[in-house]
Parts: sequence; C-alpha cells; structure tokens
Amino acid sequence: MNITKEIKTALLVIASIALFFWGYSYLKGTDLLLDYKTLRVQYDNVEGLAVSAPVTISGLNVGKVSKISIDNTTGKVNVEMQIKSDFIIRKSSIAEMYAPSPLGGKQIAILPGKDGAVTVSGDALQASNKLGLTDEVAKQIVPLKDKISKLLDNANIMLENVNQVLDAKSKENLKASIANLNETLAQFKEASGQINTILADNKTKINSSMNNIDKMTSNFSKISDSLEKQNLAQTIENLETTLVNVDKMMADLQSGKGTMGKMLKDDALYNNLNKTSKELELLLQDLRLNPTRYINVSVFGKKNKPYQAPVSDSIKN
Repeated sequence: MNITKEIKTALLVIASIALFFWGYSYLKGTDLLLDYKTLRVQYDNVEGLAVSAPVTISGLNVGKVSKISIDNTTGKVNVEMQIKSDFIIRKSSIAEMYAPSPLGGKQIAILPGKDGAVTVSGDALQASNKLGLTDEVAKQIVPLKDKISKLLDNANIMLENVNQVLDAKSKENLKASIANLNETLAQFKEASGQINTILADNKTKINSSMNNIDKMTSNFSKISDSLEKQNLAQTIENLETTLVNVDKMMADLQSGKGTMGKMLKDDALYNNLNKTSKELELLLQDLRLNPTRYINVSVFGKKNKPYQAPVSDSIKN
C-alpha cells in the first residue's frame, strides 16, 4: 500500500496541530496526557500567585494552578487547581498559600484533612495564608518603624530645646570653655614633658633612693627578726601584767583604799591642811606686826609695846 505525499503531509499537519495544542495546554497548566480533577479555593488576596504555580502535598508536587479570576460579587479571588486523580484529598483539607523563599513566587500547599468525604472535581477547599519570611520581617518592622519614628520625634524636640538653650552667649561661653580646656591640656602636656625630663635627669638619684628603701626594708625585716628572737611575746605579756597592776592600783586609789587612797578621798585631811595653812598665815602676820613678842632684845631697858592682836584672829573652819 503506497501512501501518497498528500496523506503524509496531512498526517504531519495533524500531528503538529495536536502537539501545538498539547504544548499550549501544558503551558497553561493542563497536561492532556494525565487524568486531573479540578478543585477550587477562594482567597482575599493572592499576593503574587500566578498560573502554573505548583500545588504540593507534604512537599510533593501533585498539581498546578490552572486559573485565577476575580469574583465580581464578593471581590475575592477564585483559584482553580488541577490535581492528579491519584491523590485522595478530603473536603476538610486546607489550601494554604505560602512563599517558599523570599525571592520566589507564591505556591499552594494542601494540608490533608483527616475527616470528611473525598473531594471530586469541582469541590471547594478552605483557604489559608501563611506568612513568608518577608511578611514576617515586614510584620516585625512595622512596630519597629513606629518606635523609630517616635524616637526621631523626641530627638528633634531635644535638638530644638538644645538650640534654645545654646543661644549666642552660651555658644560663646562654650567656645571659650573649650579654648581654655585646650590651653589647660597644652599646659598639662608641657608639665608632663618637664616631669619626664626631671625624671630622666634624676634617674640615678631615684635608683639610689629606691636602693636605700630596699636596704631600709631589709634592715626593718632584720629588726623584726631580732625582736622576735628576743622573746617579744614574753615582753608584751609582762607589759600587759604591769598595765593590769597599774589599773588595779588606780582603782584602789579611786575607791580610797590604802594611805594614798585615803589622802585622796578623805575630806578631813583637806580641812586640816586648809586650817593649818590659815593658822600659819596668821602666825606670820603676827610675827611681822609684833616681832618683839617673839624676839625680845632690850639694850636700854625700854619697855615693850603692848600686844596688839592680828587683823584676823579667828580661824574659819
């Protein structure tokens, strides 16, 4: 059987048309060679979800997004998915939209439900959105942005207050203070240089002084050793005993015990001494006024003057 060129050309054209139609359908997300069922889900916002985006179950690719349209009544977005018929998906499953990476587009992951009937082509699944890394960062940045804005506002207010405080006179005073501080630092630097020069010039003397200090320390150590060898502990113990005896003696004096204690505490001794001192004073006064009473020298037989009592002849107790 001979096949003419016209038949071959017709078969080639038909095959090309069929291949083109299959390729076009595949690019749109439909593989004509596989058996699919269509499931629907409705989102408030698809946020970059595109046709032919993968649909996965537990990370396994089980289908693609075949169509995205807007519901003019509710304003929500309808998404149709073509799922391979080999996978059993229950009506309680959830179609969660997520971003696998910060740079990639959105995908849909089906979270299998454990209860309920198995879905058939045309059924709808519950919708869910999972925040990606970029969304999480944006969510964290929003409150941080508000805090930064408040901080900048406070900084502006503070700068305005500083500008109000730092008037022309205050700025001049501040400049003068800084100039004085620079001058003080320069003087301190000069003084530090002079001190370094003095230290360098007297390095030998300083070393000699340090050697003398070392010798003094060594001698003091030797003296300490000598005192320790001279039974310093026994000497300190004897000194403590002596101090105890002195304390006891002072306590006895304070309490009036013994001769010295009685002399310190007995009022009669003080009164007697005071009385004796007064009588001695009267005796000396009488001796000064009437010496002849005590020394009687008569050359020519002259009579003595009559006795006159002292000015104060009574002793007050």
